[in-house]
Amino acid sequence: MVIAIISILAALLLPALSGAQARTQQVGCLNNLKQLVFAVHMYAADNDGRLPVNSPSTQPTVTTNAWIRGSMKITYDSTNQTLIRQSKLFAYASQVANYRCPADLSLTRGMPRTRSYSMNGWMGSRHMEVSSRAHSFRSFLRESELAAAKPSALWVLLDEHEVSIDDGCFPVTMDDSRPFGSYPTMRHSRGYALGFADGHTETYKLRDANSRSFGLADAQITAKNSDWERLKQVTTIR
Repeated sequence: MVIAIISILAALLLPALSGAQARTQQVGCLNNLKQLVFAVHMYAADNDGRLPVNSPSTQPTVTTNAWIRGSMKITYDSTNQTLIRQSKLFAYASQVANYRCPADLSLTRGMPRTRSYSMNGWMGSRHMEVSSRAHSFRSFLRESELAAAKPSALWVLLDEHEVSIDDGCFPVTMDDSRPFGSYPTMRHSRGYALGFADGHTETYKLRDANSRSFGLADAQITAKNSDWERLKQVTTIR
């Protein structure tokens, strides 16, 4: 009888404990993003208002002045904490754990990857502006340019899906040429965390049924995907 009661209590408590753990991980992820956005602003303050470089690179290991170094697609890079320490933000966010979501379980050869976050491709580089047909949208290279827009409606960093994360740049094609060419994660109750230019953080729930296919070969993501449209609204301005 006692064993049966204990089993029933355990069955009742486990979902609550699991939910509490998930909420703790979500809070930890949001806090990481807040720290990293603050680090971006501190870097700008020390570098004549310039944002750290965020240009996509075919050689991310050797990118200079980059907000982060290394690619999660390269085996050596993905578990190399030295590349985190060599990044331009590490002087301001100096805990390796700040760069990885607590709920990120992705591994390379059995070892945890060092990074879960990527920066808005429209910040720190002109790459998105010149490489797409969306020339009417603006890039942000300086902190003052963010302030002239609406910082509370511009995301700086987000939690990227382990399937697509590579270098530190997250592209959002405002011309809809590649809707969700890279994917936000679904780690937080089918949602992903973002850090905004004014320092606040949010979790965006993925509401479109097609977003559940992120990372799958047969994913049907179109420009009408409501999650894609929502992300574009807080990515850049005209």
